[in-house]
Parts: sequence; structure tokens; C-alpha cells
Amino acid sequence: MSGGGPGAANADDRRRAARRPRSPLRRGEGRVAWLLLSPWTVGALLLTIGPAAVSLYLSFTDYDLFDAPHWIGLRNYTTMFTHDPRYWDAVRVTARYVVLVVPIKLALALAVALLLNRKRVGQGFYRSAFYAPSLLGASVAVALVWRALFSTGGTADRLLSNIGIHTGGWIDQPQYALYTLVLLGAWQFGAPMVIFLAGLKQIPGDLYEAAAIDGAGRIRRFWSVTVPMLSPVLLFNLVLETIHAFQAFTGAFIVSSGRGGPGDSTLFYTLYLYQRGFTDFRMGYAAAMAWILLLALGVLTLVLFATARRWVFYAGQERS
Repeated sequence: MSGGGPGAANADDRRRAARRPRSPLRRGEGRVAWLLLSPWTVGALLLTIGPAAVSLYLSFTDYDLFDAPHWIGLRNYTTMFTHDPRYWDAVRVTARYVVLVVPIKLALALAVALLLNRKRVGQGFYRSAFYAPSLLGASVAVALVWRALFSTGGTADRLLSNIGIHTGGWIDQPQYALYTLVLLGAWQFGAPMVIFLAGLKQIPGDLYEAAAIDGAGRIRRFWSVTVPMLSPVLLFNLVLETIHAFQAFTGAFIVSSGRGGPGDSTLFYTLYLYQRGFTDFRMGYAAAMAWILLLALGVLTLVLFATARRWVFYAGQERS
């Protein structure tokens, strides 16, 4: 008679359960699950994973869209980093744009969200009005209007000339052209504003009441209550808007007529990628640029999440 306690008996039960064939009902449930997942699976393979794999392969080839790709190894990457000064110009312009537009955009979004968080007549209309630029800002039509506003002899030029400021058209001046795109990007603060507004609605009112009882004024309540409680939302918006800023394309393409001028002052990374792929027909080089951008965004996102431990506060968490 073999010995053993309850543990041995449980192990025997598990082995018998593992050997027991699955019931037809459970097999049917598995097939239904895979059937329901099949549209997403096929879409991911055909529209995301497949094109990404092809793009990675093309980044190691010389491909001009017309002839078959020719394997050249790391030559696209070495050329990019060591023999292409315009690539580094694009990196500098894009980094400068991101550093300028993201803080301005988030500050405007938070300021307007704080105003709209108060109950007032026509609140729904104001929310829709401030959100509308986010729907229109990336369109070609708005970019054309922006170009007309800031070109030589445009509305902005005439208004500044009337008050004695003669700068000429902003989009025609290398020192000012980028700022027109910063204004265009910051003008589209509707999406982060809505997210900030949703976060403000989740802050308990008793926190503000307790702070007021302790004698905290509006500014003190903002920094001691609103900012800490809103910090997870701020992190989300910061990551999202940083990625969007690096991907900016339409405004730079329309305002500069696809050239990134004047003097490469609006040569965004995505615009230069487009030029390499669809103007110079160096699709392998453009694919390599796309993968470097993806890796850079991945590293930057990891850095933001790593540093978030120092300034992001979650409800129920003790502040150090």
C-alpha cells in the first residue's frame, strides 16, 4: 500500500484531470473565441505586423519603389548618421519643435480645462468650441489658411505693420518660420484639454475644502491639490503629445510647400523622411529613418515613465 498525504492525493487528481479529454463544449468555446478574435488577428498581421516586418527588411536594402530591393546591410544607417547633414538638421528642428510646442500646448489645455471645470451657462458650447481645433488642425485646409495668415502680405504681416513692426512674412523668414508651426500645433489643444477636464472631475471636492480650512489660497490649492491629483493624467498627456509632436507632418509640408524651407528651418523629421522616400525614391533609406524614429520614441517613453516615479502621485499613495 503506497503512502502519501493529502498533497499526494491532490497531485494524482491533477494528473487525472490533465489526462481527461476536453469536453466538446469547451472545445467549441475555444473555436468561438478564435473566430471572434480572427478579424483583429488578421488585421494585426496584414496591417501592422506584416508591414512593420517588410519595413524593417527594406531598411537594410537599396529600394527605389520600381526595382527589386537590393540588400546593402547597415549602409543606410551609417550614411544617415555620418554622411547626411540634412538628417541632423531635421533632428534638430524636430527636437526644437517638440520642446516648444508640448509645454505650451499642455499649459493651454490645462488652463482652459480649469476654466471649463466651473459650472457656467453654455458650458457644452464652450467645450465643443475649444475642442474643434483638434479636429481641424491637422487638415490641409487649415494649414493653407495658416500659410495665408503668416505669408508676406498676409493678415499677420499687415497687422504687425500697422503697429510699426515690420518683420515680413513669418513663413518666409528662417528665424520665424518654425514659430508659426508651433502656434499651429499649440492651437490644437482640444484633445488634451478634454482629458484634463475628465481628470479634474475625478478630484474629490473635500480635498479642496480641507485645504481651504487650513488657510490655503487658490494658488496653494492648485499646487498642493490639483497638480498632485492630476499628475497621472498629466503624464498620459505628456507621453501622448510628445509622440504626436514628433510625428507632425501636414503643417510643415503645406507651409513650406514640401521643401522644409526657408533654409531647412521647418524640415521636420517626418517631412525629410517623406522627401527621401517619395521625392528621392530612396525607400530603403526612408524605412531606416522610420525605425530610428520608432526606437527614439520608445526610449523617450521609457525615460518619461522612469522619471514619473518622482512626480506622479496616485490616490492612496503616501507622498515621500
